[in-house]
Amino acid sequence: MTATPDLGTPRLASPDLLRSVFRRHAAGVAVITAGGDTGPVGFTATSLASVSADPPMLSFGIGTGASSWPAISRAEHVGVHILGEHQEELAAIFARSGADRFGASTAWREGPEGVPVLDDVLAWLVCRVVGRVPAGDHRIVLAEVQLGDPAGAGRPLLYHQGRFNGLRD
Repeated sequence: MTATPDLGTPRLASPDLLRSVFRRHAAGVAVITAGGDTGPVGFTATSLASVSADPPMLSFGIGTGASSWPAISRAEHVGVHILGEHQEELAAIFARSGADRFGASTAWREGPEGVPVLDDVLAWLVCRVVGRVPAGDHRIVLAEVQLGDPAGAGRPLLYHQGRFNGLRD
């Protein structure tokens, strides 16, 4: 293996290497929600990806140690919310362990299939879970889009270099 002089010294694969590389990858910010046995659950995700147009399908990753995993592991439907740059605080609440994610500061309603739907997002979907694929300490959830609304106003919230950012022109 030869290294390009300007790229530095290659490092062997490790969780730290992966985190360091993906800190440089700007990603859109989504919140995934589901109904749980003791109330709604949700978490911030930057792993959201479009998988298929026909049928319309997406994927996201979730750690099996996450507080939302038990509910997501059993959920038949999930909500997927694309956050706007005005929702940095909401993204932080759903990313913070132990936070009251559906407390007074979170505007939401029960949507189709009992899925919590967040207010004032750029877009939202209700999806039927069709698979959960083991991937190391995570699961990749595959979900088929059932319905949604792409008409929210604003610009997307991004995650880059370990913090939330707005899109620049």
